[in-house]
Amino acid sequence: MFEIAHTCADFGAALCFVIGSIFFFYSSLVTAGTWFFLLGSVLFAAKPTIRLIREVKLAAMGKDDVLAERLND
Repeated sequence: MFEIAHTCADFGAALCFVIGSIFFFYSSLVTAGTWFFLLGSVLFAAKPTIRLIREVKLAAMGKDDVLAERLND
């Protein structure tokens, strides 16, 4: 579930930046483009948050071996 959320945040952020970039070609859409850039930035910030929540949950469940595997990757 956490990996899917992380991947969705990646795709969502990328999509927002592409849309924002296209909107900047049209002066009437610059404000909307700025909002898409902001939303993309928020989604990029959500990625480490999702990962941290996953790691805290694994640690609370006593899954130290899974966390140790991540350090070796």
